[in-house]
Amino acid sequence: MKTQTLNVGLIGFGMAGRTFHAPLIQAAPGLELSAIVSSDTERVQSAYPEVTAHAKASLLMADRDIDLVVIATPNETHFPLAKAALAKGKHVVLDKPFAVSLAEARQLKVQADEADRLLSVFHNRRWDSDFLTLKTLLDEQRLGRVVEVESRFDRFRPVVPDRWREQYRPGSGIWYDLGPHLLDQARALFGMPRALLLELASLRDGAEIDDDFLAVLEYDRLRVTLRASTLVAEPTPRLRVNGTRGSFVKYGLDPQEAWLKEGESPQPAWGIDPSPGRLTVNEGEGDEVELGHQEVESVPGDYRAYYDGIARTLLRGTPPPVTAEEALEVMTLLEAGLDSYRQGRWVKLKEGGSKLRRLHSR
Repeated sequence: MKTQTLNVGLIGFGMAGRTFHAPLIQAAPGLELSAIVSSDTERVQSAYPEVTAHAKASLLMADRDIDLVVIATPNETHFPLAKAALAKGKHVVLDKPFAVSLAEARQLKVQADEADRLLSVFHNRRWDSDFLTLKTLLDEQRLGRVVEVESRFDRFRPVVPDRWREQYRPGSGIWYDLGPHLLDQARALFGMPRALLLELASLRDGAEIDDDFLAVLEYDRLRVTLRASTLVAEPTPRLRVNGTRGSFVKYGLDPQEAWLKEGESPQPAWGIDPSPGRLTVNEGEGDEVELGHQEVESVPGDYRAYYDGIARTLLRGTPPPVTAEEALEVMTLLEAGLDSYRQGRWVKLKEGGSKLRRLHSR
């Protein structure tokens, strides 16, 4: 790059674009939020008067000064918008999920590789405080050999809102909304599973699409359960992890999303979780079991790290914070889950997670 500042164009100013991408882009050294595409240009100008507001994505694509295009639009539009941006020579960041199908995601990766452009997906939950804390515990082997992990995103939203994620259309529903977060975290910690089983449900009155899921990922002597629901009023553990030395339990969601929704600007060391997890480990000798309990100091979360990493990749050539290959693995798991649900059985992933075949019922 000739300059030390990259001009960024954001497409989409809904919840994702307004709450996550715009403030995090602005907080990243080396990135400048130059333009935003939205059907409500007045809202954009009110929030960011110094930024150019476009009513159509084509106007942004035609701007030669835009180096990076960030796409935070409904899932079914990810593929055509990213394809158009890459064709114009732009680097591209997509909000999760990558696309609505693995085939679309693969096409985009091929196009990006051929154009020598960056293509990355905003898997920001790798920088959740609870995830980073668990990763530290695993790296330090404080739980021994981990045998069971339960990871949940539960909410209580009994009334179905009028928004595209709740409507019957490609890429809608809770599996494509929260599934990518939990799948990416599991993949980052343990790699690709051997097999996957998914159950989906539409439980709320008036629900058109799935609003509850249970996914089970099978590894060698390890089982990972991922759950998300919109009808959980009583707090459940965000994480419950069992190992040969003991257990780790964490309640409460990472606070960064709530803070961003309140309009707070990301600051250094801002992602400190006020709800520490609890570690229970065996402190006995030999066959004697003596359980000790302690609070675990949370590792600070930091969503800023994603766009900081994107800037370093484009300006200095460092590896991207999320590679297209990693995002393709998440898409592989999303599609394997849908195949499992439709067939009513386990789906086994072949080595590398690139091809799938159904497992016979057990």
